[in-house]
Amino acid sequence: MIKKKVSKILVPLDGSKNSIRGLEMAISVARQFGATIIGVYSIYAPPHSEFRGIGSIRASTNKEVKKFLNEAKVLSAQNGIVFKEKLMRGDIGYNIIKLAHNKKEKFSLIVMGSRGRGSMKEMFFGSVSNYVIHASKIPVLLVK
Repeated sequence: MIKKKVSKILVPLDGSKNSIRGLEMAISVARQFGATIIGVYSIYAPPHSEFRGIGSIRASTNKEVKKFLNEAKVLSAQNGIVFKEKLMRGDIGYNIIKLAHNKKEKFSLIVMGSRGRGSMKEMFFGSVSNYVIHASKIPVLLVK
């Protein structure tokens, strides 16, 4: 029997099938504990970019992200789970850890898919999930 109460679950999302599987697992865990899910979509944005002025790309990306987060909210609601969304820009792994360790949020668990959309970047820099596992001070549940 698990003695620790899970009250708030952080679920990093990127639109991939694995991130959806992570969300489904988080919903299952949330149902057992009556927990809330915070879905975070972090968009990679390099610190200095010559292409910052291109608003049409940013607008279309935002539209796609909002649509995906809305689908995640609907899926959670269909299962009776409260889902709140958060959108961040910057280094993805760093953003996830920064949010997870935020003292105001008090997350109990991070549930995430083991592979997302960043396969080329993963080959050279290591995966976001690998970074989160090693940097997190709270439990991480990886879903394949």
